[in-house]
Amino acid sequence: MSKHELVGAGAVEQQIAGTRRLTSAEFQGLSTVPAAVEWFANLDNPRTRRVYQGDIQDFCQFVGLHTPEQFRDVTRAHVLAWRSALEDKGLSGASIRRKLAALASLFDHLLDSNAVAGGNPVHGVKRPKIDSNEGKTPALSDHQAKALLDAPAPSSIKGQRDRAILAVLLYHGLRREEAAQLRVEDIQERRGIQHLHIRGKGGKIRYVPLHPSSAVRIHAYLEASGHHREQAKAPLFMLLRGPQTGEGISAAGIYALVGTYAKAAGITVTGLGVHGLRATAATNALEHEADIAKVQAWLGHANISTTKLYDRRDSRPEDSPTFKVRY
Repeated sequence: MSKHELVGAGAVEQQIAGTRRLTSAEFQGLSTVPAAVEWFANLDNPRTRRVYQGDIQDFCQFVGLHTPEQFRDVTRAHVLAWRSALEDKGLSGASIRRKLAALASLFDHLLDSNAVAGGNPVHGVKRPKIDSNEGKTPALSDHQAKALLDAPAPSSIKGQRDRAILAVLLYHGLRREEAAQLRVEDIQERRGIQHLHIRGKGGKIRYVPLHPSSAVRIHAYLEASGHHREQAKAPLFMLLRGPQTGEGISAAGIYALVGTYAKAAGITVTGLGVHGLRATAATNALEHEADIAKVQAWLGHANISTTKLYDRRDSRPEDSPTFKVRY
C-alpha cells in the first residue's frame, strides 16, 4: 500500500465529511437504494449469492453500515481500510480479491441503477496478487480419470446414470450446477452434431458438442430409464428412489456422487470435487492441443486468466526431469 493510500485509509471519517459527500439535493434526488437487494436477486448461482452476501456483510460490519442508503457515503478510503484489515487477518490473496470483486460488482449495479452518485469506490484499489499462476483445484491423471469413469457398475439404472454423469463432467468440464440443471431437451442437434445446451453462470447459455463416449453413456442410461420418451422437459439425471423420485439430482448430490466413486476407485486426491474434474477436462483438452481461447468458451469463463488457472501442463509429474535421469 502506498503512503497516499495509507493516509487515505486512516482518514475515513474526514473524507466522508469532505467534498466527496453527497449534497442534500443530490441525496434527495437519488432513487431508493434497495437496488442492492435487486443485485443479490440477480445472482443466479446460490453458492455465489451466499458467498457474496457474506462478503458484503463483512464490509458493512467493518464500515458500520446499517441501512442501504449509507452505501451513498462509502468512499475509496473505506475500501482501502477494509482491504488493509483483511490483509492483517491473514486472508489469502484470492479471498481478498473475491471480496473486493463482490463489492465492486455491487457498486457497479448501484451506479447503473442511479442509487449512488460519483464513481465506484472499489475501482483503483489494488488487488493482491495470487501466489501462483496455477489454481489450487486438484486435477486427476489420465489413468485416475479412466478409473473414475469406470467405477459405477453398468448393471443397474443407477450405475448407468452415474456413468453418464461422470462422463458429462470429465468429457465436457461442466460445473456441478450446470450438470444438475440439464434436461432431456438439452441434448440438441446443431449442424448435424449433437450438443449439450448448458445454462452457465449469470444465465449465460453455451452449446458444447457431445463427446462420443459421453453420448454412448447418456443414451444407454436414457434407454434403460425410459423417462426421455415424451418428457423433453424432464431432468436429464433423475433421482431414482425416495419421495422425490421424478425430480432431478441436485448439485450437492453430484458432489457426493463424485466423492463416493473416487473412494471406490481408490483415488485419494486431497480436496477432490467436481471442480477437480473440470480442471482435469481442461488440462486434458489443452494437452491435446486445444486452443486456450476455445477452452475458455468451452468452460464458460468470462476471463481467460481464469482458464489459465486450470492449465496443468507445466506441472505434470510424469514430465519431470526426475524421470529422465539414467545411471
